[in-house]
Amino acid sequence: MGGLDLAALAPFLEPAAVLTGIACVALTVRQHIVNWPVGIVSSGLFLALFAGAGLYADSVLQVIYVVLGFYGCWYWLRGGPREDSVPVTRASRRLVVALVVVTVAATAGFGLFLDTATGSTLPYPDAATTVLSLVAQLLLTRKLIETWPVWIFGVNVPYIAIYLVKGLAMTAAVQLVFIGLSIAGWAAWRRSMATRAAATTTASAARMAPEVV
Repeated sequence: MGGLDLAALAPFLEPAAVLTGIACVALTVRQHIVNWPVGIVSSGLFLALFAGAGLYADSVLQVIYVVLGFYGCWYWLRGGPREDSVPVTRASRRLVVALVVVTVAATAGFGLFLDTATGSTLPYPDAATTVLSLVAQLLLTRKLIETWPVWIFGVNVPYIAIYLVKGLAMTAAVQLVFIGLSIAGWAAWRRSMATRAAATTTASAARMAPEVV
């Protein structure tokens, strides 16, 4: 029995991966927990698609996405002050600086590896988007609002060029959809933070107000 021909399955894999990917992001905008299982399915489909296209770094990334998908689902359910109540917050300055340093170093090292040890056709762009995708996903698992600008400017925009070069026109085009959804997610999560801050201020004011006898 012959091996699985991923190239032959690509016409079917790409639409399925794209549709589940869009559904995952749309659910994430609404902070819906179902985004994680949908995202796991999407990552599995993209894994098969990218392996067939020779995008090795992206293939490895999908495996990591699956692992982070299970972690994100657990954290969103159990990681907050109460069950199913993880709030949207901002990353600390220390975390931002650490992620910038790690991103630069990891991109250089991974790009060199892909260039010298694999048949990757776009080693450094592939490495950069892989590292930034991982950073964005890590931020997402913790509901840190910085996830959205990283997805937009560090992942989706450069992916348009990469996927066009690789002949994955549908996956390239869907990055525009992801950008639109990410902008909506950025705005929605900012509103969520503002609403929570206002509620906290109101509650604090109510506690400090003198009792009326």
